[in-house]
Amino acid sequence: MRSRKIRHATIAAMAATGLVLAGCASDTSTSETNTAEGTSPGEGVEGCEDLTQFGDLSGTEVNVYTSIIEPESDAHKASYEKFTECTGAEVSYEGSNQFETQLIVRVRGGNAPDIAYVPQPGLLATLVDTGSVVPAPEPTAENVDEFWGEDWKGYGTVDDTFYAAPLGANVKSFVWYSPTMFEQEGYEVPETWDDMIALSEEIAQQGDMKPWCVGIESGEATGWVLTDWLEDALLRDAGADVYDQWVNHEIPFDDPQVVESLDRVGGIVKNPDFVNGGHGDVNSIATTTFQDGGLPITKGECAMHRQASFYAAQWDDQTTVAEDGDVFAFYLPTTNDEQGRPVLGGGEFTVAFDDRPEVQAFQTYLSSDVWANEKAKATPAGGWVSANTGLDIELLNSPIDRLSAETFQDPEAVFRFDGSDQMPSAVGAGSFWKEMTSWVTGDDSGTALSNIEDSWPN
Repeated sequence: MRSRKIRHATIAAMAATGLVLAGCASDTSTSETNTAEGTSPGEGVEGCEDLTQFGDLSGTEVNVYTSIIEPESDAHKASYEKFTECTGAEVSYEGSNQFETQLIVRVRGGNAPDIAYVPQPGLLATLVDTGSVVPAPEPTAENVDEFWGEDWKGYGTVDDTFYAAPLGANVKSFVWYSPTMFEQEGYEVPETWDDMIALSEEIAQQGDMKPWCVGIESGEATGWVLTDWLEDALLRDAGADVYDQWVNHEIPFDDPQVVESLDRVGGIVKNPDFVNGGHGDVNSIATTTFQDGGLPITKGECAMHRQASFYAAQWDDQTTVAEDGDVFAFYLPTTNDEQGRPVLGGGEFTVAFDDRPEVQAFQTYLSSDVWANEKAKATPAGGWVSANTGLDIELLNSPIDRLSAETFQDPEAVFRFDGSDQMPSAVGAGSFWKEMTSWVTGDDSGTALSNIEDSWPN
């Protein structure tokens, strides 16, 4: 493992006892005095119990930098009102569609934000390498221990130091379908992978539609959809331990177990009897955009579309997303009961570049059940969920958001983060995407995976 420089920070537990080290930023003297006095605007206010230890932070400000822009950013800003009520500190929000590129530039240029919402563990590791990231304070770590599984905490940890608490999340292990059409045709939602293949064969034999529709075109990121397919299949076939070894390159990218899983995916997406409903033949998969991939479901041209919870945004206003509606999703079935209930997903993590009390307080707030529920209330139209087990699912208005939260909170769930997001960028955002595109249009599994293996940085 690469060595990483770590700048050790003062933790908020010290602030709770009124101790503030000289290493804190010089412009926080007012906050230091108020913290030492032990007073807080949130004293006695419901939901502020986790933050009173930081004292009165009135007159201070926390800068947040993210890739989340309007209109989604409006709900985030609204969810910070409770933090200001509890601490007196204000939050300055900056969203950018150039976030990932500009964040590295800003950090290396000495202009880092106080907090950034980082969507990949690999990017977190890169940021830690700069020496600018500060470890998460103890109250944040305690919240993560209480409200998230060990897997989530591990993704925010680099070289055994915990830096970043999880924030929002998405479920990738979903298959979209039409409940209305399934009921009309007498189809049952499959419980196992074999059931799903049997249903696919039944639909194909009837000849009225294709069982599946798939689209992987996404500009420079074309192919990423199939990386998710493979990751989901590998989790189900070989299990989480083998998945972790593969992601960390402890086994070759073209290990026989991986080849087997890609062949399993090929049994669907490279089968001309199964694809590509509403779009064309197998070759059309590479030219069909990921946004358009599943839309033929509502036209009766395909029956199923494997895609993440965030695909809900692609359905138009006239499409009812519900268990008994035009479209909904079911859990991608397992192939092996011994592997539990694997859940592939993604999400963001809160990374701090300063250890001022107000920054520590905000990072702690974002890791709490209080913030998760405030965010849910601020997002009435849906489109957001968290793996925070303190999230009240009843506050989620979107049926697919509720299904996602239930999936995360299932005690049998074995969560793993999107593998390509953890790999070196030359692979995860390069050869993996490219070779999956070549694979679906002709290459065999062994060739595609061997080419990726050869591309892995030394």
